Amino acid sequence: MADFTHFNEQGRAKMVDITEKASTVRTAEARSKVTMNKETYNKIQNREIGKGDVLAVAQVAGIMAAKQTSSIIPMCHPIPIHGVDISFDWEDTDDSSILLIKVEARTKGGTGIEMEALTSASVCALTVYDMCKAADKGMIIGPTYLQKKTGGKSGEYRRNEGIEE
Repeated sequence: MADFTHFNEQGRAKMVDITEKASTVRTAEARSKVTMNKETYNKIQNREIGKGDVLAVAQVAGIMAAKQTSSIIPMCHPIPIHGVDISFDWEDTDDSSILLIKVEARTKGGTGIEMEALTSASVCALTVYDMCKAADKGMIIGPTYLQKKTGGKSGEYRRNEGIEE
């Protein structure tokens, strides 16, 4: 089995060789949040944001981001993406509304799809911010995190502490 390090013999960065890794079905679920004021929430729900349907645009941006991950994360392998599903939900507090973003991504190959799912969730959140910043510059993005992953040598991972669902 190859030596999985990101440094070559000269101590310089390299892309890990995954040639010998088994091709398996791999999935990842990433999540993020955008906290905003209730007025911004109402504008999104009523489609009153001047740039368009916020969640529709964020969903397309997230899918596009997953497909471009290896172009922006230097050591990330380009992989075939077999599916990306993005869903949104809302949570209310006394003084704000929270957009919950969930990204589920699938591939079959020699390396995982966690970075694609995380990039997708991040870009969804950034797109919401961009589209709504005229109404609410105080929006807060995050946390963004990996909720679970399956497949590959390391097997299954599921976050079970530290982040409220």
